Amino acid sequence: MNTNEIENGWSRREFLTRATGTVAGAAALTALNPKLGLSQTNQPAAVTGALKRRIKIGLVGCGGRGSWIAGLFQKHGGYDVQAVADYFQTAADTCGDELGVNKARRFSTLSGYKRVMESGVEAVVLEVPPYFLPEQAQAAVDAGLHVYMAKPIAADVPGCLAIREAARNETIKKRVFLVDYQMPADPSNREVRKRILADGFGKISHVSTVGVCGSLPDPAFGPTIEERLRGLVWVNDIALGCDYIGNYDIHAIDAALWVLGRSPVAAVGGSSICRPDPHGDSRDVCSLVYEYSDGLVHNHFGQALANQNKNTLSCTIHGQKGYGILRYLDKAEFRCFDDAWRGDVINLYEDGAMRNIDAFYRNVTEGRLENETVPRAVDSALVCILGREAAARKVRLTMGELLKENKKLEVDLKGLQT
Repeated sequence: MNTNEIENGWSRREFLTRATGTVAGAAALTALNPKLGLSQTNQPAAVTGALKRRIKIGLVGCGGRGSWIAGLFQKHGGYDVQAVADYFQTAADTCGDELGVNKARRFSTLSGYKRVMESGVEAVVLEVPPYFLPEQAQAAVDAGLHVYMAKPIAADVPGCLAIREAARNETIKKRVFLVDYQMPADPSNREVRKRILADGFGKISHVSTVGVCGSLPDPAFGPTIEERLRGLVWVNDIALGCDYIGNYDIHAIDAALWVLGRSPVAAVGGSSICRPDPHGDSRDVCSLVYEYSDGLVHNHFGQALANQNKNTLSCTIHGQKGYGILRYLDKAEFRCFDDAWRGDVINLYEDGAMRNIDAFYRNVTEGRLENETVPRAVDSALVCILGREAAARKVRLTMGELLKENKKLEVDLKGLQT
């Protein structure tokens, strides 16, 4: 099983590689004013400093994203991939062959992750649909392992709260827990955030986030959900994948929370299913207004349709004296009355992951236990769930009401190999 995203017949990795593989024409940008700053081309993420030792890791989820990111762990040089697991044995074997994992440490079925955690590894990389993450993360914490995990961290409120508690216990046990978001790891996005939060920007007055992507196959259900665990089909099922807003748009929403340092208290909006011949219940179009306690308004638009729209993940922060845009693709930018700046966002899907993989290594080997990515990852998932539920119900829903409901989403696992 793999996680994450998509683009019109390409894997998201292929899409981002094609979209951001070059920066031709960067030097020809027109100056916005005499103080315009243009960042140097971002170099690919690299290992920082000497490697102290090699960390033994296990991979759970050997689909496209999982097997690919395991290759990045190997490329880093500070890791040995010792074991792999996937629901499908063929996926575990294919990945195991690519990574050189002993056949005795390739596991399958729903409980394969337990065998990985019992195999002598020090850390686990969890790259499975969000529905399975809370249970597997808790098992890793109970086993005393460090955790590197995909987003979104859960598909429902109980799952989010379980991850929050698991991370707290992980810190108590002096273990590392990192959630892999790429936008905050990008140097250009970090520069824009710094300028937004500096003096001269004025009070933040409005936020706008956008998530536009292609669609995914959504075939008819079979006698079990087994086939929905392949090829990102599960993103079409809310209980498995947290809806499109939670699986794709969440990058932009997470960037907003990263800049603001707080979460909205309510949401209102609408959503619909517009893809042809749908079978899952995920909404592929949504329009939301998030409300913050101080009156700040945050608009969000999401779309996941094969309609030739430009793929977009962006967060625009408007202030009294300027604006800043953080992006997954193209350029991050900032402008106010007396300053303007642009910086390339290059190959973020891979380079952002590489930066996070290196940060995970440093945290483990140097005993850095802040585990700072987890609280925001929990909040980002909760904010997406809040928007998802408000839009589906077409009501104004508060975060307090959502948390009080504490609604658990169930997936029918009958007939699957356990």
